[in-house]
Amino acid sequence: MSGQIYVLQCEDSVEGVFTGMYEAYRRKLAPEHTVLVAGEEANYRLFAQYETIETDYGKAEKVMRTLRSRLGEAVYGDLCIALTTQDEQKAEAVYRTAAKGLAAKRPSYIMEDLADPFVHHVFELARTAWNEVHRWKQFIRFKELENHILLAQVGPQNDVLSYLAPHFSDRLPLENFAIYDDIRDCMVLHPAGRDWYLVRGAGNPQWPDCCAKEAEYQELFRYFCHKIGIKERKNERLQRQMAPLYFQNYMFEFDEKREKHRDIL
Repeated sequence: MSGQIYVLQCEDSVEGVFTGMYEAYRRKLAPEHTVLVAGEEANYRLFAQYETIETDYGKAEKVMRTLRSRLGEAVYGDLCIALTTQDEQKAEAVYRTAAKGLAAKRPSYIMEDLADPFVHHVFELARTAWNEVHRWKQFIRFKELENHILLAQVGPQNDVLSYLAPHFSDRLPLENFAIYDDIRDCMVLHPAGRDWYLVRGAGNPQWPDCCAKEAEYQELFRYFCHKIGIKERKNERLQRQMAPLYFQNYMFEFDEKREKHRDIL
């Protein structure tokens, strides 16, 4: 029927959405009559034809190669990181942006077409996610456990753990470390001298206690932060702007249980 709307429900992941994009092209569905949904749609559309698309990593890989070669690494990166957000329309925005880019004469410039609502939406989502990645790189805190593994716990608003891993893998290549996302129950594991990998469904692991040396250094750092502060110029509102509360929850210098600083001099 002319004007029929097709809704393809995909897994809420980059691979799931790219599989949905592959199926839309394979079936020659018009982008303006096709909606991609990551996960379950909250409100069903009247007179639309729904279909669940199973994730196929082979199909997703073909879409990845096409987007990289045709749109360029920068656009491809924005499309992927936009899919890490919690936005309900992210899959449709990424699909329509990619479709427009592949049909454009200058595909690598598609993200400059901010007059297009789908492109603008992807731009905003990507900027939000990239900003969070950059801030976690600054605020993330590692601690050394009794088994000499470096552990960092994070709670990002977006699913950006795989974007943090290369940064720290490059800077700590000879360290055994783990970065655990306690919101999504997943973690990055990096064996010393080897590549990192991502584990989902980690099962809320029980971590060993910090080593004695780590506890001492944490206390020294808290004491340092306390001593450099000027009581008369305390500005908690500005502090929350520079280091939002959801970052502070994972920074031991803001640990309310250890606010009392002893005189160590």
